[in-house]
Amino acid sequence: MSRRVKLPGAAELFRSTGGEGSELPAAGAAAVTGPIASGTPAVPNSVPRPAADQVAADQRAQGAPTGGTGRVRHDEKITVYVSREELLALEQARLRLRGELGVAVDRGRLVRAAMALALADLDAAGEGSEFVRRLTAS
Repeated sequence: MSRRVKLPGAAELFRSTGGEGSELPAAGAAAVTGPIASGTPAVPNSVPRPAADQVAADQRAQGAPTGGTGRVRHDEKITVYVSREELLALEQARLRLRGELGVAVDRGRLVRAAMALALADLDAAGEGSEFVRRLTAS
């Protein structure tokens, strides 16, 4: 007799639980049925999602803010290397915004806001913008 514990496969662990577009488990994978361990009956995949849930999911997929936190889903990513001093200044700004002004933001949102300001300055002032002066000075 083997002492190995049999664990569920990826198809069982990562199966779709949504309505439209839900996929069936892979061929040969056992479907999970019956009550969940907590005693709650299992919900079949064919149960349609309420309209409010679908609207919220659509808004999240389109990058709309989720609930008042200001968080937005972004599809692209870049990596930026900064010096220790720049990172410290960024963190101090983030903490100052939170402590003194009551604005809780993460570093990514802070950087995106600063980038938007710099690009708006470039559009408005062109060659005379502070953005161009800083870039040409270094």
